[in-house]
Amino acid sequence: MPDMRELYQEIILDHNKAPRNYRKPDDANREAEGYNPLCGDHYTVFARVDSNQQITDIGFEGVGCAISKAAASMMTSMVKGKSVEEAERCFENYRQMITGGKDYDRDALGKLMVFSEVCNYPTRIKCAILCWHTLHAALNNLQEPVTTE
Repeated sequence: MPDMRELYQEIILDHNKAPRNYRKPDDANREAEGYNPLCGDHYTVFARVDSNQQITDIGFEGVGCAISKAAASMMTSMVKGKSVEEAERCFENYRQMITGGKDYDRDALGKLMVFSEVCNYPTRIKCAILCWHTLHAALNNLQEPVTTE
């Protein structure tokens, strides 16, 4: 069985090569732009949120490093079908893990646990969390572009 680092590399490469939900949904009613000036990652997250506050569709577009693209791909897969409130809890849980916090629910993160290694590489944390901050901005109709600086 591969160790966490091997699994991390395998999943990152897979999601970078074939990102899930890499598109703008036709009926998106939420949108936010995120930018990491340090490495040039630049994404827009699009979501369709219905009247019950459910994320019925989600996608992203943009460019960035393998970690940021894989994080965006996995994030969109994780929150699709969840309520806005559930997505915000996922974001907080992921943020705790990615920044080396101890107060997060491993089971709730599921496949996102592969990013637990990122906290060991401080310069990569911003790459792995940019899409989540951008999702938060989109879900809350924040107009200013998100930046990691």
